[in-house]
Amino acid sequence: MAAKHTTRKEDYSKWYNELVQRADLAEHSDVRGCMIIKPYGFAIWEKMKEVLDQKFKDTGHSNAYFPLFIPKSYLSKEASHIEGFAKECAVVTHYRLKNAEDGSGLIVDPDAKLEEELIVRPTSETIIWNSYRNWIQSYRDLPILINQWANVVRWEMRTRLFLRTTEFLWQEGHTAHATAQEAQEETSKMLEVYADFAEHYMAMPVVKGRKTESERFAGAVDTLCIEALMQDGKALQAGTSHFLGQNFAKAFDVKYADKEGKLAHVWATSWGVSTRLMGALIMCHSDDEGLVLPPLLAPIQVVAIPIYKSPEDLERISEKFEALRILLKEKGISFKYDDDDNRRPGWKFSEYETKGVPIRLAMGARDLESGKVELARRDIKSKEVVDFEGVADFIENLLGEIQEGLFNKAKDFRLENTTEASDYSAFKKQINKGGFVSAHWDGSSETENKIKAETQATIRCIPLDQKMEDGICVYSGKPSKGKVLFAKAY
Repeated sequence: MAAKHTTRKEDYSKWYNELVQRADLAEHSDVRGCMIIKPYGFAIWEKMKEVLDQKFKDTGHSNAYFPLFIPKSYLSKEASHIEGFAKECAVVTHYRLKNAEDGSGLIVDPDAKLEEELIVRPTSETIIWNSYRNWIQSYRDLPILINQWANVVRWEMRTRLFLRTTEFLWQEGHTAHATAQEAQEETSKMLEVYADFAEHYMAMPVVKGRKTESERFAGAVDTLCIEALMQDGKALQAGTSHFLGQNFAKAFDVKYADKEGKLAHVWATSWGVSTRLMGALIMCHSDDEGLVLPPLLAPIQVVAIPIYKSPEDLERISEKFEALRILLKEKGISFKYDDDDNRRPGWKFSEYETKGVPIRLAMGARDLESGKVELARRDIKSKEVVDFEGVADFIENLLGEIQEGLFNKAKDFRLENTTEASDYSAFKKQINKGGFVSAHWDGSSETENKIKAETQATIRCIPLDQKMEDGICVYSGKPSKGKVLFAKAY
């Protein structure tokens, strides 16, 4: 008998953890707080990475790589930056081990102490800006548009696979510009890249917004973000883009000579998304049976399973599916033919449902004779028998329909779970139900912190597309210049 799986309604957190492992995406490692991303999970991340990398290159960026280790003194140069990351830093103090004299095993060699401790990269602004000081002399050297694909370490006390781990994978863009306007335009441009990726590839609707001062990236002048709503009613920050002003340029004395020969500090941005997007993808679409993947990010878009009793039937079915494979390959559609005779068809059906493969095909002897094939959709869990002739075109159109359908379903869910509150009593009730709550805020950190302490809700963002309008703060009753979006969040 198949093991009973936790449902979303029973325990959303447990459902998520079980699904990550059931779908063979990742598992906990022996290193506390770190994860092993398994081949199927990494294949999804590679699809994400491939799309984003091309988008970065299409907008003029180049990839580079900077060291994993950062001298401690570098982090000390930008005060707000180190304050934001100090409690999460892993520190390397020695460079050698030796055998203990009593034979008890390896110990740190006290004679191998580093002259200066090294920080394991929590983010790369400091070491990159130290390099930019050598790269930039005049306006001719600008802009610098660099992206890095890397791993980072932030020492987390409470971890969850993909969503929050001590070590995770990400990309971080770091750019240098001659003017504030250019840097601000870059910040906005990269937010649009992230939003486009989330909506058109992940099929995940997002709210584009601005972070409050207390929620900004450490060392930033302004932080823009995309926020998504998960099925449990919690928000998830899916990407951020930061206008850094001249803070890091001044900290590392990065100047350029303009056309008149005058020296000025450059202007900076940084922006990034991480394997947290994997968690967002899982929680946005999946159901109690397993993953539901949008076709554009599915490692396997179509799987075909033969159902046969004789070697002759298998041979004929295999010929049919091989012809289909060729047609789908020409359309850029990934296809897997699973004729492994160690597994029964029923087991395979369950396996590919758990892994979220968008379309499953099955063909038996009767289907061969009638020129039909059974087609199952993962998104709405439906089955139909269709003509094998022309099925490649049918699949191509259906994949587009599935992609659009997943986005529309998630968008409808967000709409149904976004409310407005004009008084604090109603606000607390709506926050406890989950979802986004739009409400007026007086603009003070004091009010923001009190609401967080009392309700566990944070200001996710100040939406960029909203019209600013005067009102009364939902908490303090003081004047407000506009509404913000509150939610409990990951």
